[in-house]
Amino acid sequence: MKKKNSKHQRRMKKLIVGSTLCAIILGVSTYAWFIGMKTVNVSSFDISIATTESLQLSLDGKSWDYEVSINEDNYADTYVGNTNHWGGEGLVPVSTVGAVDNASARMIMYEKGSLTATAGGYRLMSSRVNNSGAKEADGYVAFDLFIKNLSGEEYYAEYDPYNEEAIYLTPESSVTVAAEGGEAGTGIENSVRVAFAQIGRVEATTTNDTIITGINCSDSNGSTHICEQRDAQIWEPNDTAHVQNAINWYDKSCKARTGDSVMDDDSYAGSCQPVVDGTAYSTYVVSGVIDETDTVDVYDGEDYNGYTDSISPTAQDGKLVDLDTFTDTEKNLQGVNRPTFMTLAPNSITKVRIYVYIEGQDIDNYDFASLGKKISVAFGFTKERFYGEDIDYDGDPALPDEVVRNEAVSYVATGAVTDISNQYVTFSSGANEFSVPKSVNSFTFKDNGVDKTATRTDDGWDIQ
Repeated sequence: MKKKNSKHQRRMKKLIVGSTLCAIILGVSTYAWFIGMKTVNVSSFDISIATTESLQLSLDGKSWDYEVSINEDNYADTYVGNTNHWGGEGLVPVSTVGAVDNASARMIMYEKGSLTATAGGYRLMSSRVNNSGAKEADGYVAFDLFIKNLSGEEYYAEYDPYNEEAIYLTPESSVTVAAEGGEAGTGIENSVRVAFAQIGRVEATTTNDTIITGINCSDSNGSTHICEQRDAQIWEPNDTAHVQNAINWYDKSCKARTGDSVMDDDSYAGSCQPVVDGTAYSTYVVSGVIDETDTVDVYDGEDYNGYTDSISPTAQDGKLVDLDTFTDTEKNLQGVNRPTFMTLAPNSITKVRIYVYIEGQDIDNYDFASLGKKISVAFGFTKERFYGEDIDYDGDPALPDEVVRNEAVSYVATGAVTDISNQYVTFSSGANEFSVPKSVNSFTFKDNGVDKTATRTDDGWDIQ
């Protein structure tokens, strides 16, 4: 048993789910959503998933392990009757509030119905993605993951979030331009979203895989349905990152809106609110079908053109909604400020529908973003709220690597270290080292007034 535990510790003990994905752009002339982004191919995605001791994973509801893998070759063969989807010809921007259709147990999404240039942006018309039939629609990744939570002995059959355990998104979770094949500078990584839709659950002692895979949005077969009461949790990586090319596009095309008629030139005049790299802005996602009578501009909202009549405080058909996603800013909070990402019931098997997609209403979504070609997505969950740094742990024995949030990066400064670009990176002149979160791959700073760049490499950190 001790040998088995040691093996699992080496499998990233703190993770409940960890994955790595890559996408390569297709060289096609087809344009999709809001500002015209080209298609992103997902054929090279490869997803590996690992767990802690108290959880087991399955893609078919009967074979359980601490690691599973899903990719283009096996996604369709996980279990009989699955509706997993690998995006078809590639990713195309969609928009969603994360609501799940109770009849199909699929996330409700909207796609571009029409996009026409206005005097200060683009008039938006949207239609619902047709994914309620036998299959998901093309344009995004979707698959089922079953999580067996073995903590506790009591199974709470009734739906009550207060009975559930807190799960946290690991600081290492990130969406970046791929080191090989990617082209930095376009911001393609800043529009990606990952949604986790809990469909339902059954008691962990359930062995009938047909019951497990058949979990849906009702309480059939004795399951506890979840998706009727809970929208998908949507992770928004890179919420404060905005490349200059995206900002330039926004500055050129967006004008302040004061009139109700979206196609009237007199409805637009003056500059929109500024977008600055390093600052988070709202994403006003589509919550329903939008037609020409709704007169919606893609830049509507207080953060952009200032027009709020098309923004709804809650999800309604034909309205934009300021969606409260789970952001990287929240992910990087430490100690008692660290928020829960989602919750899971003890002694349960939960069916989770995972979606990877591009949010069309993200301000970083523009024509040339697709030139980034290849992205890498990595995410993980943990039950541990605190890391060693959060409690100022100091002593023997040394903490295991998985509960240490930051790493030390040696650097002998010639003068004062100032203007560090990442708020979670700190420098200790006494120790001659930076303290850097493991999720950070690069940062800039000034050494005695001279600009420096620190970059993570396979061999450590390169500081120039």
